[in-house]
Amino acid sequence: MSKKVTDTVQEMAQPILDDLQLELVDIEFVKEGQNWFLRVFIDSENGVDIEECAKVSEALSEKLDEADPITQNYFLEVSSPGAERPLKKKADFEKSLGKNVYMKTYEPIDGLKVFEGKLAEFDGQTVTIEMTVKTRKKRVNIPYEKIANARLAVTF
Repeated sequence: MSKKVTDTVQEMAQPILDDLQLELVDIEFVKEGQNWFLRVFIDSENGVDIEECAKVSEALSEKLDEADPITQNYFLEVSSPGAERPLKKKADFEKSLGKNVYMKTYEPIDGLKVFEGKLAEFDGQTVTIEMTVKTRKKRVNIPYEKIANARLAVTF
C-alpha cells in the first residue's frame, strides 16, 4: 500500500522546517469543488510571517516538483494555523496550558461532547478544562484518547 500524501509531504517538509527553526503544525490534502489543495500549516514561538511562509512554499514546491509524489494537479498553500490553532500533539496541549480551548470528544463525558474553557492541566493522559456551566465553574477531566479534535479558542 502506498503512503498517504500527507505522510510523504511531512517527510519532505520537515528538514526544510528544521533548517528554518519552524514547527509543522498540520498538513491537509483536500478536494474542494474541482480543485485539490495541499495545505501546510507552520508556526514558531514568535509566530510566522509571510516571508517565512514564502520560503517554505518555494523550498517545498521545488522538492515536490522533483519527487512528484502527487498524481493530481493541486494548489500548494503554506500558512500559519491562525489564532485558533489546532491542538494535534501532546506537546501542543502542554504549550497551551492556561489558554482557552475548544474541544470535541468521541463520546459524552459528564453528559457533554463539546467543551470550551481554560486548559488547566495536562499530564500526558488526561486534559483538565476549567469551564463555566451556566453560572458555576467546573473542572472536567477528559482522557486524551477520547478527544476527537481540539483547538485554541479566541474569546472576546
